[in-house]
Order: sequence, then structure tokens, then C-alpha cells
Amino acid sequence: MIGRSAAPVGEGAGPAAERPRGGGGARRQSERRAASAAAPERAPARCGTAGSTGSAHPPPLPRYYAGPGPAPASGPGAPGAPLRSALGEPRRCGTPPPSSPYRPGTVLPSPAPAAHPPPPSSLTTMSVSSHENRKSRSSSGSMNIHLFHKPGHADSLLTHLNLLRKRHLFTDVVLRAGNQAFHCHRAVLASCSRYFDAMFSGGLKESRDAEVNFHDSLHPEVLELLLDYAYSARVLINEENAESLLEAGDMLQFQDIRDASADFLEKNLYPGNCLNMLLLSDAHCCERLLELSWRMALANFTSLCKTEDFLRLPKDKLLELVESEELEVEDETLVYEAVIGWIRYDLPQRHEVLPELLRSVRLALLPESYLRKQVACEKLVTSHKLGEEIVADAVRCKMKILQNDGLVTGCCARPRKVSQALLLLGGQTFMCDKIYTLDHKTREIIPRADIPSPRKECSACAIGCKVYITGGKGSENGASKDVWVYDTLHDEWAKAAPMLVARFGHGSAELDHCLYVVGGHTAVSGAFPASPSVSLKQVEHYDPQLDKWSLVAPLREGVSNAAVVGAKMKLFVFGGTSANQEKLPKVQCFDPCQNRWTVPTSCPQPWRYTAAAVVGSHIIVIGGDTEFSASSAYRFHSDTYQWSKFGDVTAKRISCRAVTSGNRLYVVGGYCGAQRCKTLDCYDPSSDTWSSVTTVPYSLIPSAFVSTWKYLSA
Repeated sequence: MIGRSAAPVGEGAGPAAERPRGGGGARRQSERRAASAAAPERAPARCGTAGSTGSAHPPPLPRYYAGPGPAPASGPGAPGAPLRSALGEPRRCGTPPPSSPYRPGTVLPSPAPAAHPPPPSSLTTMSVSSHENRKSRSSSGSMNIHLFHKPGHADSLLTHLNLLRKRHLFTDVVLRAGNQAFHCHRAVLASCSRYFDAMFSGGLKESRDAEVNFHDSLHPEVLELLLDYAYSARVLINEENAESLLEAGDMLQFQDIRDASADFLEKNLYPGNCLNMLLLSDAHCCERLLELSWRMALANFTSLCKTEDFLRLPKDKLLELVESEELEVEDETLVYEAVIGWIRYDLPQRHEVLPELLRSVRLALLPESYLRKQVACEKLVTSHKLGEEIVADAVRCKMKILQNDGLVTGCCARPRKVSQALLLLGGQTFMCDKIYTLDHKTREIIPRADIPSPRKECSACAIGCKVYITGGKGSENGASKDVWVYDTLHDEWAKAAPMLVARFGHGSAELDHCLYVVGGHTAVSGAFPASPSVSLKQVEHYDPQLDKWSLVAPLREGVSNAAVVGAKMKLFVFGGTSANQEKLPKVQCFDPCQNRWTVPTSCPQPWRYTAAAVVGSHIIVIGGDTEFSASSAYRFHSDTYQWSKFGDVTAKRISCRAVTSGNRLYVVGGYCGAQRCKTLDCYDPSSDTWSSVTTVPYSLIPSAFVSTWKYLSA
């Protein structure tokens, strides 16, 4: 038996010198037997623990044993073998051990201390070798693969990390704001914030400290919201905390919080808070919120200039507002009075900036009587020598405008875009013989002086407060070189120097206060039905100051019925009818500095009879000669020469006219199927909406549509 294969304790153990010999050994053995009989009976040890057997053998090895040295190949300690008793037979946990195999009188060994887990190094060694063995047993070739993914693992991890944070377990940094402390994990903070990532990994003092103190630069409630987001990916944004979250998110570089707060503020933007949002978005570089706030401030200047927020604006932001070409005011008097009110709000600190602000007001647009009696006599102005000089220059400029004494230039005389007048040119037939203005307030179309020389297929372009009508056909077979000029201030027509080339079906545009005429036809050839001549390549340049025409570089391809527009100091020609009478799907671009034409890109589709206008920083092309091409509009980026879909228009206008005024796009004329379009529609980019402005009289067929400067004559 197993119990007899080993020497009992006290009998076969120890060195030979200590073994009992002779009578002395018998006496000592008798003493040990007496002590054994007097000792209390031991409780049975638990299965698998030291002392569970009465033999001298060590306890059997559990099946999960991974200790140093090889495990027994068989027997109680063999891998996979069931737990065995001292006799070698299997037994269940909790059953009493079998009787001791030792002879009577044998002293049992003391129980061994509880076993400790094996060291990690032994576990690793065993695990690696086992894994390598399993790999060697796998068959060569393709292996079965299973990717396990627990969808809720990330949420569960965050939840438990947050619990650890709240219980202050395993935290390694404390954030302080005000009088509150927040225990956190550096790894979590660095994962959510580039600010903390740089702080903890960049060798800063805080990377070694156990505490980061924000003092009063951050409110505890706001910091707590940021930490809640870091540990839960959720934060509740409302009107009370949105601005603070945006500021804190930008400061601590929680980019997602910053963007989400900006989105919330965009959706809750209205005229009453747009000035505050303007300053906030500018300080924290929220571009879209800044753009929306800026447009709302420009559009509502009339009501905003009377508010406390306006009076508290910094000088630079006020100057930016009143200098803007897109400031929406019908009367420049309002701008002047707003500037004077802003200076008076803090007169000791602001009086010195009066000249700078006066230059930003279009003083020459004020009524003459108001300019002489109110502005020139204002005490704030007369107390400042430079202010008096600015007003005196404005009076001289005003008189020059009223006396029609040449072209007036300079900021003080340039109307803002919203102060522009919309003019329609057309007639009862396709003959252009009348000109009309649109009253923005009443939305009425008011007739003005008739065109002296009616013509068909002419082109019209506005420069300053004057409209230039070029070319056209006065008869069935003849193209014209004539140029007529309409003065919007005096409602008068005058003749200018004729073009060098007679043409009709051409396009014209203003660029750097000069007029360019592009393409067209020069004559009608053949018997009835007559057809136009080949499309022209010639391009002409007109200087209003010199009243002189000159030829510039010709088009790369001759076109007629094309959309022509000037933007970013370049001239763009979109599509048109080519020399072989086909639609040209190209964009041609003219650089006046190099006197050279290029073809930077193609059109989204072949086009002719389209209209183009500059809206903001883009060119919008609309219309066409078919319902398909007229159903959509496109936005052209003049810097990158890229196209993007602008969206569907209110009506599918064929051969329409378009112009920009007050940063809005106005579209008129054309055909909706077989019927003439009767409405004048407006697109507002700030709200991305279309609306109908007015109805065009059925007797008016628009041939041209322009926007001019508008002056107050009285």
C-alpha cells in the first residue's frame, strides 16, 4: 500500500545518528506512544489541502497545477486525474479521509500552511508552451476563424470606469475647480482631451503632480459636465450651460463638446442674441456659428443698433459691421446715428475713434439737407478737426453726385448692396424698349424713361449708378455697335462711344469698374429663315472714365447666348452656343492682368441661355434652354473651379434672368414649360429659402435684369 512505501515520521526520518538504538530507543518510543494517545483527534482536512492524507506523501496535485517542474505522469497528481485519497482511490470533497495506514503509535505530520498561487512567470511559461503545442497540432492550410465582438463592451467599460471614479478607486489625479475636487483617471482624460494628453505626457509640472488646480478659471459645474461626458459619452446641453460648455470645451480641447455646443447655439440663434453669439464664436473660432451670427447681425442692424449689446460692442467689431457692403439699411442716416450713439455711450474712451468710424459711414449717401444741417453741425464732429474734414469731403462728393459731374468713386459715395436698385429692361414683345425699377418697400414695378433706340438681343450691365446697354438688333438683318447709358439718379439716357464690333446675342459684365463685352453674333446670313453668323471670339473692354473701347485677348472658343459674370478680379463665361451651333460644356476664364483666356474646367452639363450671378463668395448659375437643364442650379467656386449642386429652384425657368442685390439672388422672366413665368423670385442664402417677391405684368417680357447703386437725391 501507499502508506507503507514511505518511512513513518519519527521512525524512518532524520539522519541515521538520531535513529533509536537499543533500549534507549524503546524507552523514547514508549514516550511518544503515550503522547500520541493523550493528543486530541485531528479534524479531517479538506479535500486537496495539505494534511488531507495520513501518509508521508505530499497532497495530490490539483488538475490546474502549473508549478515548477514536471507534473507526475500518473497517479494522484497526473494532469486530468481526479482528486485521490491517501489510499489512491477517488473520493468526493467533504468526505472524511480513510483511516491512517500507519502503524499504531505513529505521530501524524503537522498540517502544512495554505498553498499560494504559482508565480506569474511559471504561468506565462506554461501558457506559451501550451499554445505553441496547440499550434503545432493544428492542421496546415486554412484555419477556422471566429471574431468575437461584444457590442456593449465599450459602454460597459465606461460605466465601470465611472463607478470607479465615483468611489475614488484606482484614480491617479485630482482636478480642482473653485472649492470642489474631482478624482479622475489620467488615461481617461488624456483619451478625451488633447489638452490633458499634452499636460500628462509633455513633461509639464502637472504631469508629476497628483493635483491640477483650475482655481476660478473654470466653474465646478461645467467641469463636472465635461467629466461626466468623458466617462459616459453623454452630456445634457441647454440654454443655461451651452455657452459655458463651448468655452470650456475649447479651453480644455474637448472638441466634441465644443462642436455640439456650437450646433445647439446655431439652432437657438435669433436677433436678440446674435451679437453675443458673434463675439463668442469669433473668440472660439466656431466658423459656422460666426457666419450665421454675422449674417443675422447684418440683416437686423436697424433693430440691433438700439440695444445694450450693440452699445457694448468692441470698436473693431462695430467697425467691421458698419464697413460691410452687406449691411442691410435702407437709409444711411441710421448708420450715422448708430455710430454717434455708440461713441456717446462711453464718450471719454471713444471720442478719439470718431474719425475712423465716420470714414466707415457712407456720408455722401445722406440727404444733402441732413448732411449740412445735422452732421456738419454735430458737436462731436466739430470738436474734432479731422472729423470736420471728413464731413467737408462728404459734402463736396454729394454735390458732385447731384450735379452729375463725372464718375464718383470712394467709400463715402459707394452704396451698400442692399441699397442697390433692381432694374428690369424689356417690352411687350421681344423688342427691348422700356426700363422699370422695383420698389423694395412696396414691391411695385415702376416704369422709368423709355429706351431711345429699341432693340432685340441686346445686353445690359450696371456700373455704379449707371446702366450700359450694348449692341442688339435694330432690324431683322443688322447688328448694332451702339451703346446707350441710363443715369438712375436723373432718369436720363445718353449715348456713349460705340463698340468696335457690331454684335447681338452677346454677354456683358462689370469687372474693376470697367465693362467687358463677350462673344455674340455679328450678322444674320442666308435667305428666310435667316440664321445667325458664326459665334464671335472677340472680347471688348470699355473704360467709363475715358469713354473708350479696346480689344483684349479673344475667347478660346467663340460663343453666343452664354452667361458672363465678373468675380475675384476675373471674367467667367459659362457654356453658350458654339461656332457649330452646339451647346458648349466649358467654362472660359479671363485674367485681365495676363490678358489671357483659359478653360479651367467643364460645366456640369451643356448649357446655353443660362444666367449667372455672384452670391457671397460663389457664382450661382441657373436656367437653361430645356426643362431638364433649368430644373436645377449650380454653385461655382471661383477659387477652386469646383462645382456643387445648388438645389432645385422654385420654378423650372428656361432662358431666365438673374442678378444679385443685398446678398440675395433675384430671378425673373423665362418660360415655365410653354407659359411665361410671371413671378420675380428671391433666394436668401442666410436661410436657404426661396420666396416670391412680386408678380411681373404680363405685358412685360424681361430682356435684361441689373442691379445699380441707389442714391438719395434730396
